[in-house]
Amino acid sequence: MSEYISWSETALETQEERLAVDAKSAQLQIGLPKEHAMNEHRLLLTPESVQILVAQGHEIVVESGAGTLAGFPDALYANAGATIALGPEEVFQCAIIAKVAPPTVNEISMMRGGQTLISALQLRTRNRDYFKSLADKKITALALEEVRNSEDQSALRMAMSEIAGQMAARVGASLLADGAHGSRKGKLMGPIPGVAPARVVVLGAGVAGLSAVRAAHGMGSQVVLMDSNINRLRAAQELNPALITEVIQDLVVAKRLKKADLVIGALHPVNGRTPVVVSEDAIAAMEPNSVIIDISIDSGGCFETSELTSHEAPTYEKHGVIHYCIPNMASAVGHTATIALSNFVAPMLSTLSELGGVEDCLHYDLNMRAGLYLYKGLLTKRHLGEHFDLPFSNDALLFGNL
Repeated sequence: MSEYISWSETALETQEERLAVDAKSAQLQIGLPKEHAMNEHRLLLTPESVQILVAQGHEIVVESGAGTLAGFPDALYANAGATIALGPEEVFQCAIIAKVAPPTVNEISMMRGGQTLISALQLRTRNRDYFKSLADKKITALALEEVRNSEDQSALRMAMSEIAGQMAARVGASLLADGAHGSRKGKLMGPIPGVAPARVVVLGAGVAGLSAVRAAHGMGSQVVLMDSNINRLRAAQELNPALITEVIQDLVVAKRLKKADLVIGALHPVNGRTPVVVSEDAIAAMEPNSVIIDISIDSGGCFETSELTSHEAPTYEKHGVIHYCIPNMASAVGHTATIALSNFVAPMLSTLSELGGVEDCLHYDLNMRAGLYLYKGLLTKRHLGEHFDLPFSNDALLFGNL
């Protein structure tokens, strides 16, 4: 197995101070099913993290083949102390289901009910039936991308954003350069003597946006970073004085897009949904065979023309512009992404145990509760209840204010 920095190397370091509660550690039963949706190759736990959790007294059930595409075969999980299940049925009977993608309709039907689901939510891919099916089974569900760390940030979103930002620049470079299909610009990202570099516009100065800026700059392209927050732009320019920065405004965005070769959307969601900052008219005015990559698509997307794509069919054209809108971009580098996920999820599971189990933890840990969207079948997010016309309740009413 390749060398990597993982949770185990920091597991025995001093932990951040937690609210003192009179709780006895709970033993958890955790199921890791094989992913079947959208060419998902990632897994939430590495064999090394599984070994630590098993040593702590937890039971881990891994579906056969779950980690194969990420470079973690069954034998590594078996040697780490996990039970290898031949099929999904046994896994979906576990008290806690931990998976990357939200469960499919068929997977929900295999759940016995009253369990805890830990997965990404990927709001853009959800519909009313998804929440209704989980509610009917009295499921408690946590959205991984909404769980916070001690700095009130989404640790998982930050890790996946770093990966997605790098990938966006590299995928964009490939889509610009590939002229073999007759529908590409055939353009190199970096300059050569006498030839100007590609023009890249990055929307959003968060983790994903800055990662994309670094990668695009590293390839020699001309990069413009845009954000609505002047302080973020100032901080980015202090790190890279040569970087061009501009505030997101409709006319300014439209002007930049007219000459852009590659546009990367990397905006943060607001109340669960990414703001749409690029109109269809602005996209229609772009040069033919320019490229749009919408990292924000898992939260709705920031381009008016954004539509979900998959690793099997990653692109489509609209107004002559190539769109790449895959919500699980990091799955393409499943090994790296699995390690990054495990470094976040394994300590999260330990916290659930240390605070007495799922229910007690949700009472006392507000960072964990930030990811809660279903509690025993009841929606706890107003924007979800209103959007999908389902009953909801504020989590503070369910657990009491602390």
